[in-house]
Amino acid sequence: MDSIPCFHCGEYFAPSPRHKNQRFCKKPECQRARKAEWQRNKMDTDPVYKADQKQSHQEWLWANPNYWKDYCKRNPDKAERNRILQTIRNRRRRNSKGSDAKMDASMIAKMDASKRNDFKLVGQFWLVPVIAKMDALKVFLHVVPAGYP
Repeated sequence: MDSIPCFHCGEYFAPSPRHKNQRFCKKPECQRARKAEWQRNKMDTDPVYKADQKQSHQEWLWANPNYWKDYCKRNPDKAERNRILQTIRNRRRRNSKGSDAKMDASMIAKMDASKRNDFKLVGQFWLVPVIAKMDALKVFLHVVPAGYP
């Protein structure tokens, strides 16, 4: 069988006759690239798989609540680099919206924004749309205890 180039490393290899459309060689880094490509495609095309991955990620975050805080302490240079890159992304986003427009603050994740529970916004409320022609929505807000999953 003729040799073909690997999609990841570019080196020529003899594909297995058992795998008709083999595009990656057997090197571990090429196999990781193959799996990453498969997973990106699966996330784009399969909503159930995407939801399962999101739920799994959320469960992992719940089980490891201080991971990112500890990571930033262990890697201060990477944390600083991320701050700089986030500043650049914010400027680009602000500039792409036009010079007059202000950036929407909800586009930036603020992990410490809801630590305090001084406000007592609990009860029944009506969400009334201002622009869209939709019916009003009745919502109930409750306080969830800190240890609740």
